[in-house]
Amino acid sequence: MDTELTDIDLIQRIINRDSKALESLYDRYSPVLYTLVNRIVSDKEKSEEILADIFVIIWQKSSMFDINTGNLYSWLINITRNKALDFVRREKLLITDEYNDEYENAVILPNISPLIPSNDLGKIFDSREKIFSAFHNLTEAQQYVLSLAYYDGLSESEIAVKLNIPLLTVKSKVRVALNSIKEFLEKEVTND
Repeated sequence: MDTELTDIDLIQRIINRDSKALESLYDRYSPVLYTLVNRIVSDKEKSEEILADIFVIIWQKSSMFDINTGNLYSWLINITRNKALDFVRREKLLITDEYNDEYENAVILPNISPLIPSNDLGKIFDSREKIFSAFHNLTEAQQYVLSLAYYDGLSESEIAVKLNIPLLTVKSKVRVALNSIKEFLEKEVTND
């Protein structure tokens, strides 16, 4: 398949049941998605199974992607995160809801706001070092709190309980960390 196809071209072809487009999407995104799954699940074999499940979901639910957002990257990353976190929570028996079509539509499939700027793999790879630097510019405590929120899927309340610190402290750490990352990235953009 033509490697020059955009993400939107690929998803449109997948919606029209083009299996070659799904293969191309897999080739383009599976390394990134697998890395995210494995970071959350920490088991190579289970991560591979979850990645396969994610591409089945993409195939079956591609028509639920809102083409108008133009943000396939965010849709894929969020499906991946949601599916991996769901797996971990089910393993820990934190979720006992039946996994069915309705559950998948409500919990696994994300609703991407059209206000979020569109991204693609190329843009992400171009800004990867800046994002990495911004994250590592945070204090260890800020990094840990963000990691618990994103990779472990903990709410601010759950983080407060886990760390045995006040909820307002967690909220403050998250807010300050996110603002620091935003300011760092904005500074990097103006320096380019």
